Amino acid sequence: MNVLDAILTRRNVKQFKPDPVPRDKVQEWLHAASFAPNHRMTQPWEILWIGPETRAQIPHKNNFGGAPTLLAVLSTPAHTSVDRDEHYAAVSCFLQNFMLAAHAEGVGTGWSSAGLSEKVRHILGVQPGYEVVGIIPVGYPEAEPAPKERAPIVTKIKDLP
Repeated sequence: MNVLDAILTRRNVKQFKPDPVPRDKVQEWLHAASFAPNHRMTQPWEILWIGPETRAQIPHKNNFGGAPTLLAVLSTPAHTSVDRDEHYAAVSCFLQNFMLAAHAEGVGTGWSSAGLSEKVRHILGVQPGYEVVGIIPVGYPEAEPAPKERAPIVTKIKDLP
């Protein structure tokens, strides 16, 4: 699958088959994701591989669609608000790379903001200064979600003098 096809066909998956995704494949996609742009090569991402005991404690309306793998991706602490924003943006790019790499091989992902709650931060053992950018279910999709309508890109472009 070429990059444009991956970008245009990737969707947030809500329901997964129980079949496990090989850990080495997930790690391969995480490695590829680490080539995301990041200011001053800070590489501000940390990944928590969430096991069954921890997962059982995380409140989520559909248990992350039954995905066999669940990751939390954190942004490391920063010294200034600008650095915090730079870190968060870099981790978001990291996540997009990861999701596209998985999708290109037929594996679905989602992006949950469940890690924003203090309760979930506590369950995950997230230290002060770290941001939980996303909790990412990973697995083979039960079904491919339909694309959602997008605004024409020309409505988002402003020409400056």
